[in-house]
Amino acid sequence: QVQLVESGGGSVQAGGSLRLSCVVSGSISSIDGTAWYRQAPGKQRDMVASMGSGRTYYADSVKGRFTISRDNVKNTVYLQMNSLKPEDTAVYHCNVRLAGVWYRKGDDWGQGTQVTVSS
Repeated sequence: QVQLVESGGGSVQAGGSLRLSCVVSGSISSIDGTAWYRQAPGKQRDMVASMGSGRTYYADSVKGRFTISRDNVKNTVYLQMNSLKPEDTAVYHCNVRLAGVWYRKGDDWGQGTQVTVSS
């Protein structure tokens, strides 16, 4: 079992920054990838950033503004978000890949952390 707890969201004005954190606990020895997703009201959940197997991915909408990182000592995954735009408003969730399989699936991913960007 793996537990993922997100934090760091909030309300900011356009152009501002936030850093999201995801503390990972449990059976973490087999983690070979991490990712951040977001879901805006009425829209599907989309991956915005991921890292693993020596590769990093960013959705086109966040390239150059968001940075994903991982602190293996603290078992924490971060998403640094700069130059935030109103369209970044969403609930953000993290996910981990265990031996090639993403841990979180389906519709219910828990509370996540809300990011609200005002213009």
